[in-house]
Amino acid sequence: MVTAFDDIPVVSLADWRAPGADRQAFADEVRRICHEVGFLMLVDHGIEQSGIDAWFEQLVRFFALPEATKALIDKRNSSHFRGWERVGTEFTDNKVDVREQVDLWSEHPAAPTGVEPAYLALNGPNQWLPEDVLPGFRTAAEEFFSRMGALAEELMEVFARGLGLPASTFSDRFGERPMSLVKVISYPPTPAGGAGVNAHKDTGFLTLLHQHRVAGLQALNPDGEWIDVPPLRGAIVVNLGEMLQAMTGNYFVATTHRVIAHEARLSSAYFHGPDLRASLAPLDLAPRFAQAVASSARHRSAGFMAKRDELLRGANGTSSTPAPVYGEQLWNYFVRSYPENVRTHYPGSALRAGG
Repeated sequence: MVTAFDDIPVVSLADWRAPGADRQAFADEVRRICHEVGFLMLVDHGIEQSGIDAWFEQLVRFFALPEATKALIDKRNSSHFRGWERVGTEFTDNKVDVREQVDLWSEHPAAPTGVEPAYLALNGPNQWLPEDVLPGFRTAAEEFFSRMGALAEELMEVFARGLGLPASTFSDRFGERPMSLVKVISYPPTPAGGAGVNAHKDTGFLTLLHQHRVAGLQALNPDGEWIDVPPLRGAIVVNLGEMLQAMTGNYFVATTHRVIAHEARLSSAYFHGPDLRASLAPLDLAPRFAQAVASSARHRSAGFMAKRDELLRGANGTSSTPAPVYGEQLWNYFVRSYPENVRTHYPGSALRAGG
């Protein structure tokens, strides 16, 4: 029986990497945490703190730029939903988020106009400020992308091992053109009754988050209590996305979370995602995993973030069902979070649900 959690487990990757480590025991423990909590704080991961501090210095420099300069890469100008956005631009669960941010996605050649399926139009270039405006930012972002991607690949092997699957199971499902996201965020103090980012589940496979000193992240436990995820220096917060929930038949659950910032806060997250065409069909797991889902009300009833048309009809934020492929699931995210961008760039799209 799964009980409600009241703190976030700390896990050392040294227990996986060290010579002679009992890798199966480590994978089993991570599997248990992913099933019962869906959040963990990873330490001894090999990402140097000096490198992370240098990356956050880049964030400080970016967000200190004049708004007119940041607007050179305004997300509203990107049909691929990449770039900078002002505070109050994104909607989560049909509520306005109080944060300023930049989204950088994996870069692949842009698809031709009218491509089918329509979600393939999400492939394309990022928007970057000129090097003389913000020297070193692009190089630092690409390095962060690479380091986080490699760590995520290692964790996919841990997940597979814990589920009794071949080590390459998730990598094989990811396909040839993974679509991952680096998001850098500046939260002003959250106004009363609002949220830096409202309650939600992440869309991708897994998230690697650096909190940078200031608290505010909270995870929802099965008893409906918001549990603080403290900003432990040197730790990377790992939480699961809807893709992993779908592929494991709800054995792993993408835990709902939010941010309430009582002071100015920076964070940087990496969202590991596959090829847009990757299937979300459940993996062939041993019967005991389905039995664990059946015996847990939390897992049986775990839903997915509602589509925009469902929200407009008054649906609960996590009461939906998953799309069959990652691209459609990701498109649903953009439609509910950036409806004006969708109307601007895809006015005739059949996927513009509830627009």
